[in-house]
Amino acid sequence: MIIERTSDEIIVRFKTTEDPLKIQGILDYLRYEELTSKSGATEADIEVLLNNIKKGRWGRIKKEIKFND
Repeated sequence: MIIERTSDEIIVRFKTTEDPLKIQGILDYLRYEELTSKSGATEADIEVLLNNIKKGRWGRIKKEIKFND
């Protein structure tokens, strides 16, 4: 692994023999950190959002699979 730092970036290089799934997992985590670093959302805010998303999900699934037909 080679790590380079420029004035505005950090560049990381891996050998092609490394497991791409492990590298992708690390990259996904770093992307998550980047996207949420400036968020002002609290856990309570996220809980409300998740509850709103989940609300009505079963109804949509039943409709998609034509469960009541």
